[in-house]
Amino acid sequence: MLLNNFSSFQLETGTDEAGRGCLAGPVTAAAVILPIDFKNTILNDSKQLSEKAREKLRPIIEEHAITFAVTHLHPNEIDEINILNASMKGMQECILKLTQTPQFIIVDGNRALNAKLGLKNTFGKQFSKAEIELLKSIPNQSIIKGDSKYLSIAAASILAKTYRDEYMDKIHEEFPMYNWKKNKGYPTQEHRDAIRKYGTTKYHRMSFKLLPEQLKLDI
Repeated sequence: MLLNNFSSFQLETGTDEAGRGCLAGPVTAAAVILPIDFKNTILNDSKQLSEKAREKLRPIIEEHAITFAVTHLHPNEIDEINILNASMKGMQECILKLTQTPQFIIVDGNRALNAKLGLKNTFGKQFSKAEIELLKSIPNQSIIKGDSKYLSIAAASILAKTYRDEYMDKIHEEFPMYNWKKNKGYPTQEHRDAIRKYGTTKYHRMSFKLLPEQLKLDI
């Protein structure tokens, strides 16, 4: 059974991301504040659930959450600030989008939410001084495998995964030869074979090793 809260605060938000290891598409972050008494026996780390279960849980989470937010960070931004910073920035943006300011933040992984703030990059959102100070002011705790321990992080993982999958299904229609509807941009053999045959698109992460023989690929 997953736990409701890590801290003693009622407005505790869990945050997570999806798509960090993909070759194409955004990295998608989510943040969720659940009621202190929220219960659900199915909710778990999104990677442990079927697509059908995730789709069933998404409207439940959205209906019962006190507030939630989802953010896509796209390949141009990922390529500029790197995937780790982009993942963290996406979660930070989600915190700022919440309709209630959390009193405490729990983050899936081993990196504090405010480890890097206010990156001066070309693409995407630029944080104001006030936003940076707000993020700095909220206590937070990183939790390894937090999405399998705390309900709010698990809920964030579900929203991040389902919103990202929905996005990949949409851009699949533009470039069906990569079959993103099935592989969601992950480095499957099918995806890499399509890159080898058709080249890259505006949705590919050019800073990633798209093919094992990357140096031979004309991009």
